[in-house]
Amino acid sequence: MVLIGCDFHPSWQQVSWLNRETGEAGDQKLVHEPGAVEKFYRQFPAGTRIGMEATGNCQWFVELIMRLGHAVLVGDAAKIRASDSRQQKHDKRDARLLVQLLAEDRFPQIWVPSREQKDLRQLLIHRYKLVRIRAQVKNGLQHLAMNQGVLKKRKLWSRAGEKVLRELPLAPWASRRREDLFKVREMLNGQIDLLDRAVVEAAEKNEKARLLMTQPGVGPITSMAFVLTMGDVSRFQRGKQVASYLGLIPREYSSGGHQRLGSISKQGNTFLRMLLVEAAQGAVRCDESFRNEYLHRCHSKPKGVAKVAAARKLAIRLYWMLRSNTKYPEIVHVESSSRVALVVPHAG
Repeated sequence: MVLIGCDFHPSWQQVSWLNRETGEAGDQKLVHEPGAVEKFYRQFPAGTRIGMEATGNCQWFVELIMRLGHAVLVGDAAKIRASDSRQQKHDKRDARLLVQLLAEDRFPQIWVPSREQKDLRQLLIHRYKLVRIRAQVKNGLQHLAMNQGVLKKRKLWSRAGEKVLRELPLAPWASRRREDLFKVREMLNGQIDLLDRAVVEAAEKNEKARLLMTQPGVGPITSMAFVLTMGDVSRFQRGKQVASYLGLIPREYSSGGHQRLGSISKQGNTFLRMLLVEAAQGAVRCDESFRNEYLHRCHSKPKGVAKVAAARKLAIRLYWMLRSNTKYPEIVHVESSSRVALVVPHAG
């Protein structure tokens, strides 16, 4: 079996390989020229194991390796770096470290979504980016109104508010800016509406997303993001692992019996964490158990802390809904019952 460590960069990669049968090893810097990468990896037999750190802009490379019949293992970059005790770091050493971890069966492999899941992620991210741009456009229009003494806040987007904004006497270039911003907003509204319908359609076709949408406060966007980010939830043994995976647990610096907790770690998927915080605020309004716990925490903690705590609880509940294939009303009954353990029976 041939093992290859690939320290991937956008325009080139440092490669180190080891043939476990013959003991032959080597290093090479491979520039991403047309046909060069495929020619290099085609010389190795099918089934070669290739290890690389999790990085971006490498989808074309992963798909190429899979077409050649090789196995690609993507590893946790932080754990890979922590496995090297020496302080020296350079590309050749990184590639050799990947080969060593593969040879010793210590490679910290992580879950990688499928091609279809990655494409659906692009749908959610594209919609989110357009919503951000639309918010910037609306902020620009809001500032134009405020510079003329019009302070309507959200009411500016009502029919009466927009009429006032369109009729404001502005200087020539300010008027041109107002006209262009209105056109951009209308264009973005049309595109976002199309993407919203696409997300709803995808969520309705996904059985897991339909299950999560039974939870009040969770809509098509949050449910699809949770399903696409978490993947197979059976890889998590407990809800605490899910909260840690999403960065919803506090940093901890404890020693000598003194516990020191900081802000949340913010590790994991930032997009899903934001959606969970927003969905948790909807759950607080619609779900009595969420509302009571949230209001109780607000008495002693800032509202921001209470919102994050609600998001953590929501993430764990969604995890158990998927793990046990249980809809919202039943999962609440199981949570509130002291006689029923929230576990999934093993087959066999």
